[in-house]
Amino acid sequence: MIARRITLGALCLLAAFVTLTLPGQAQQTRRYIYAALPGVGGGSNMKYGGAGIVVFDIDNGHKFVKRVPLQGAPPPIGRNGAPAQEAIKGIAAHAQTARLYVSTSRRTAAYDLLTDKLVWEQSYDNRGTDRIALAPDGKVLYAPALGLPKWNVIDAATGERLTSIDKPGSPHNTQFSDDGTKVYFEAEGNTRTMSVVDAKTRTIVKEIGPFGNMVRPFTFNGKQTLLFANINDFLGFEIADLNTGQILHHVEVPGVTPGRSPTHGIPSHGIAMTQDETEIWLADNANNYVRIFDATVMPPTMKTSVKVRDEPGWITFGIDGRLAYPSTGDVIDVRTKQIVATLQDENGENAESEKLLEIDFAGNKPSRAGDQFGKGQKR
Repeated sequence: MIARRITLGALCLLAAFVTLTLPGQAQQTRRYIYAALPGVGGGSNMKYGGAGIVVFDIDNGHKFVKRVPLQGAPPPIGRNGAPAQEAIKGIAAHAQTARLYVSTSRRTAAYDLLTDKLVWEQSYDNRGTDRIALAPDGKVLYAPALGLPKWNVIDAATGERLTSIDKPGSPHNTQFSDDGTKVYFEAEGNTRTMSVVDAKTRTIVKEIGPFGNMVRPFTFNGKQTLLFANINDFLGFEIADLNTGQILHHVEVPGVTPGRSPTHGIPSHGIAMTQDETEIWLADNANNYVRIFDATVMPPTMKTSVKVRDEPGWITFGIDGRLAYPSTGDVIDVRTKQIVATLQDENGENAESEKLLEIDFAGNKPSRAGDQFGKGQKR
């Protein structure tokens, strides 16, 4: 009898424990893609899913979840008397501060990921902002000024400009290293070099190149020893040594007629490195392909191609590196190279954006945030 009482008592305790932990199951991770639209090419074409921050459920076939309006001051009036469309230029997020940042043709804006409400918006020098980069600790934004030869350094919590960094050309793509020590600047214009910025001193400390032509999208490995970059008028990419600044390799897509991109005007606009650093994924714009290179050898060699539904102008990866997201709205399994889903909005129309990333939630709170760039993570 005593033994039975002990057993029953143990069972009661176990039942109580299970009951207490059941609510914790609500904290399971939910994964979403946040895509800022319109975000193809110059970012003002509404035919790729309209306007807003469109959210998709990764674990439910990438189905449409919601559309967050681009809140804020009304846009200026265009020449035809209608409101000028706000073009999306970049996106970034930080889970711990629950902030989503969007840069546009007229402003930089911060949204609360818990409420979807606008937290702040700023237009620096009455200008818009190109592709932003957020520090890994979520404290500072580097914001390339549209039409001015400088990057603004912004307090991510308030939108206050802390300082600015001058660089010739038209500031464009910007990336933070995952360790938070370096920021990489790419400016369009006459320059054929890229700049490396010390994130602590906020000064340019090195120039990379010159490349064979003007640099466009780029990526780099986790140790920050190699940089892979698209350049104008070339179907392929160049590889630079980040220690010496010298160009190491000029890698062309073999046996393919380049053509010209209807959107970007160049053969290749879009490049990403898988997180395990075994592959380089390249956009073949005119031919509507993603070309995949073996990066375990130098120079990398092409191993396969994936046909996508539209012109790819950007490539990024999900947080765990298993899914690839070209800007066409196709979702590609990185291992099998098969298209496993497509992004469609609430009306069943194709949703496409070069400005998207993954944000995960535990319960109702953001737990992890991905990156708009696809880069190596081996350190």
